[in-house]
Amino acid sequence: MKLAFVTPWYGRDIPGGAEAETRRTAVHLQQAGYEVEVLTTCIRDLYSDWGHNHHRPGLDVVDGIPVRRFPVHKRDKAAFDRVNWRLMQNQRLSPAEEAVFNEEMFRCPDLYTYIADHQADYLFIFIPYMFASTYLGAQVCPDRSLMIPCLHDEGYAYLDVHRRVMPQVRALLFYTEAEQALAARLYPPADGQIRTVIGGGVDVDWQGDGRRFCQRYGLEDTPFLLYAGRREPGKNVPLLIDYWAQYSGQSGRAAKLVLMGPGPVHIPPEASASILDLGFVPAQDKYDAYAAATVFCMPSVHESFSIVLMESWLAGTPALVHRGCAVTHEHVHRANGGLYFSGYEEFAATLDYLFDHPATAVTLGRQGRQYVLDNYRWETITARYSAVINTIIEEVT
Repeated sequence: MKLAFVTPWYGRDIPGGAEAETRRTAVHLQQAGYEVEVLTTCIRDLYSDWGHNHHRPGLDVVDGIPVRRFPVHKRDKAAFDRVNWRLMQNQRLSPAEEAVFNEEMFRCPDLYTYIADHQADYLFIFIPYMFASTYLGAQVCPDRSLMIPCLHDEGYAYLDVHRRVMPQVRALLFYTEAEQALAARLYPPADGQIRTVIGGGVDVDWQGDGRRFCQRYGLEDTPFLLYAGRREPGKNVPLLIDYWAQYSGQSGRAAKLVLMGPGPVHIPPEASASILDLGFVPAQDKYDAYAAATVFCMPSVHESFSIVLMESWLAGTPALVHRGCAVTHEHVHRANGGLYFSGYEEFAATLDYLFDHPATAVTLGRQGRQYVLDNYRWETITARYSAVINTIIEEVT
């Protein structure tokens, strides 16, 4: 029986934690002996036009994985944007507004027809929860459907469609205990549904050279706070920049904030001297930055795992996370790998502590590294997936 990852878009260079984790999970399950495919749309990525077919429909191969792409049809983007804006403000939708959201996100009927026509051939693994490919696709044959929801406590999670679909699928696979607890609060399970924490796989076969990074970017003898990832409001990057601007102006430290990743950012003129915006960098530069950083900050309150947090720990760098994110707070608590903040005063105080206590910072970073090695190596994650997949295969064959 084949495994089919069903995801809204798929490609080698698409940024994003869920997108990258889908690619890596598909490859590692294929290496474990499963026959793996990907079912997806012809949309390029999250930031492109969801009504435009960037890819040609049909069969593609990406990193040795067969990828079946299905065309999207014309949509009412303006109507979708109106209701989506309300969800982004954590406002509840009326049934009519939710119908607009569900119908106008993107339209890909051929994908759901393929799932219906070939359901006997596959187990379907849907990721993430909030896109039409998941909440429409998973309803076709829920007994053969597993979902990796990547769930956050956000407006989207409270839509009625997820209350209907989440309990129906055969298994919900979570990255953390905090995510599982949120699902238990929002979506009471149907009888017999598998709900288990799998975790996310992390590549550990890389090395970062902190000295090389500092020499390349003129940061010798300069302590710095690092952020890596998408630079957008959903990741709380504007808050991080605002807090840093205050901190830099008040502390008088010769320290910098280094930003890496895709997406535009606004840097206030008064903080420009203390912020280094590198944009999207090669992977090795990212690894070198992890090794060079004094502290890694993940300010987002909407994380389901956070690969960049794990990567920074692998380089031995202590973490600073937002207390409002149950997932990253759980990681920091379990790993004893850093500190957390709820507002500016705590942000400033925790940074002061980590800058002023380098020995403790090193210890926290080492503990974070050991946490990743103990829990999130790919062989560990693949074994957890296999246990669930094999159980379901035995049931349906």
